[in-house]
Amino acid sequence: MPRRRAVRLSLVVVAALLVVVLVAATVLTFAVIRRPLPQVTGSVQLPGLAAEVAVTRDAQGVAHITADSSADLFRAQGYVHAQDRFFEMDYRRHVTAGRLSELVGENADALEADKVIRTLGWRRVAEQELPLLAPATRDALQAYADGVNAYLAQRDPSSLAVEYTILGLQVDVAQPEPWSPVDSLAWLKAMAWDLRGNYDEELARGLTYSAVRDVQRVDELFPPYPQDLHSPILDAASVQTPVATTTSSVLDLADSGVQQALTAVDAALAAVPHLLGSGEGIGSNSWVVSGAHTASGKPLLANDPHLSISAPGIWSQVALTCREVTAACPYDVAGFSFAGLPGVIIGHNAQLAWGLTNLGADVTDFVLEKVIDGWSLRDGERVPLTTRTETIKVNGGADVELIVRSTSHGPLVSEVLGVGDAGTVPMPDGSPAGRYEVALEWTALSPGRTADAILGLDVAATPADVARSAALFDVPSQNIVYATTDGHIGYQAPGRIPVRADVAGAPLPSDGSWPRPGWDSAYDWTGYVDAAQMPAVEDPAAGFIVAANQAVTPAGVGPYLTSDWDYGYRSQRIRDILTRDIEAGTPLDVASAGSLQLDDHNPFADVLVPALLSVHIADSFDDDGQQLLRTWDRRSGTDSAAAAYFAAVWKTLLRLTFWDEMPDGYEPDGGDRWLEVVRTLLDQPDSPWWDGHSTVGVVEGRDEILTRALVSARSELTASLGKNANEWRWGALHTAAPQHPVLGGPSLPALVRRLVNPSPLGVAGGSALVDATSWDASADSFTVTSAPSMRMVVDLGNLDGSTWVSFTGTSGHPASVHYTDQFDAWATGRTFSWPFTPTAVETGVRDRLTLRPSSGG
Repeated sequence: MPRRRAVRLSLVVVAALLVVVLVAATVLTFAVIRRPLPQVTGSVQLPGLAAEVAVTRDAQGVAHITADSSADLFRAQGYVHAQDRFFEMDYRRHVTAGRLSELVGENADALEADKVIRTLGWRRVAEQELPLLAPATRDALQAYADGVNAYLAQRDPSSLAVEYTILGLQVDVAQPEPWSPVDSLAWLKAMAWDLRGNYDEELARGLTYSAVRDVQRVDELFPPYPQDLHSPILDAASVQTPVATTTSSVLDLADSGVQQALTAVDAALAAVPHLLGSGEGIGSNSWVVSGAHTASGKPLLANDPHLSISAPGIWSQVALTCREVTAACPYDVAGFSFAGLPGVIIGHNAQLAWGLTNLGADVTDFVLEKVIDGWSLRDGERVPLTTRTETIKVNGGADVELIVRSTSHGPLVSEVLGVGDAGTVPMPDGSPAGRYEVALEWTALSPGRTADAILGLDVAATPADVARSAALFDVPSQNIVYATTDGHIGYQAPGRIPVRADVAGAPLPSDGSWPRPGWDSAYDWTGYVDAAQMPAVEDPAAGFIVAANQAVTPAGVGPYLTSDWDYGYRSQRIRDILTRDIEAGTPLDVASAGSLQLDDHNPFADVLVPALLSVHIADSFDDDGQQLLRTWDRRSGTDSAAAAYFAAVWKTLLRLTFWDEMPDGYEPDGGDRWLEVVRTLLDQPDSPWWDGHSTVGVVEGRDEILTRALVSARSELTASLGKNANEWRWGALHTAAPQHPVLGGPSLPALVRRLVNPSPLGVAGGSALVDATSWDASADSFTVTSAPSMRMVVDLGNLDGSTWVSFTGTSGHPASVHYTDQFDAWATGRTFSWPFTPTAVETGVRDRLTLRPSSGG
């Protein structure tokens, strides 16, 4: 997948000034860094409360909120989120509204991000969603916002977050504006953006074609899901959705104007900050096991979403409890929330637990448009573009005007940044001269009711409740696994999934895997899959369900969701271990599930090591690495020398085989798609892919490339880890190094980075392993790019015996002990107890805060 650049804010001047402030006096250091820490004991008045709310915190600072009404519960959650993570919330809302330049000032990356997000219109869609939501959801959003705003009213910027103090050395930092329900809903657009389906693959196909010029060879780089090796989530699903057949238009992807437009849209969309993550490492593991196979006799559910690593981590752990659970106050739920959004995203209540993994449905299409002045062509007719003007305010600088143009398919994203504009391009069908542009059609650009679905899952008690909530979970499309305390397990696929026509005679597939011609309505979406047709199962005969981003159903069964799945190496490993233990009669429990989440067996090694050992290396020094592979247990632990060598071989192999034919930014990242490509090529020793273009006059084959990769990797690790191969360690190369999104980049002085960035830790695992600490093989290092953002295991027979851990900690304040107090546990595979019942919660209380109604209620 493409190496998307992150928004790195160059605040060198700010940082230099901060150094002066911090070293001036210890008292200033204390005031600047510790002043934002919240009050967590005693009592505080919170306007709008109807009654007192209890906020207790455990040893990890996790808040358990108890209230008499739903309104008080969400008002308190907003207050607590603002206490712990308001800068993160404010940063997110500036990003999602296309207003990052208002926060950080004149910065080229921030301005580009603003332009693209304004073009996509995330906040505009969120504004349209609010009136569609159920009254109870709107009330929850408003109560949450009221709680946030009550906290803001008590503090100035410097006492809200140290980030405002640092930013204030360069730009004007005013009191943050009040939080609104739309701010919360806009975050769902960022969530949908990072978890959309085959966006990267579709663009990669179009751009790779410009270099390869052969559809079949491009398809070899995107092989079909290996159903003969890796099982889909379900054995069967709903009846296949019929599609219409129409006649196609000609689409020439080799046309220079088309390639220019695709390159422009690639540059534009790369400017969008990834708040959850991007690339092939983004996914998740989840599984649920029937009580027939567990030690407690009740179901067991595990989930660990794989997202980008950041400081602070993505999730905020929380528990929300009504003192008396009634229809008016139905919440008794604990789990992982997003700061900025009411409710719990993943977790459990007293009757049901649920986990989410990315389904990966194809919900985006790049639509090539023939644009002539203010018109686009459609079925031979000129249709006027819709136009709006956006004003981007820049803190300390001049406003920037942006004209956004759209077709019926979506906004013209390719023209946002003015990249590669070469003027007019003749249209191949004889139409008047114009140019190609690219519109983005995306289900998330239509308003939906995902916020209703989230709060619905929080109070779900039965499989029918899950299905009702899933029908509202428009974007992003997620796999839902669930289990109930009365013994049911199940799976439900939600999401707004487009139905595409099967275009007869099309030069390229019309299933959304390639860019499509917007001037021919035969390629248009014809509607959305009905919620009742989405794949689902309850209490399958196998006694367990694994959902880890693999194919949902066998090919041709059920509605068409996508062709670009995760290739199932993780999911099959989980299935194999569960099957082994069940067949052996081993009762499964929380400990075994936690151990499985840490499984570091490398499926790449199963595919590649036999081939690597089949080639001969004459030099005994060069052969040292190959000798490591002969005795390797094929696990990627931190102390493994063989794992380090194998990773270096894999990276080198991909570079030698593919780099000279890939477009810039689309070099192999080493994810499981590339493993599947190489697995296929190993049986084709004379495939043209093995022959590098840089070796003129020499025709290379498989064995030559494998040998070169082994020898080159030996040299690379000798330089970085030392001459003695037995002393190499995977954890010395493979480190988790979370960065603060604004102040953590390399342009900042070390003092600032040390303040906001946790110290890197060596970790086990790797790309496409169950312990999915992914790294990018196209980069220069083996640093982790995405990882399990949290790990949870829920025992439905003993909810208090469940476990959880977050990536860094609950707090967003660098001076708080809870900023990083879970990081080492996460890195070494430890978890914490997850108390849920009142007695268990009370036993673990470390801090107690009472939120009291202000005078007059």
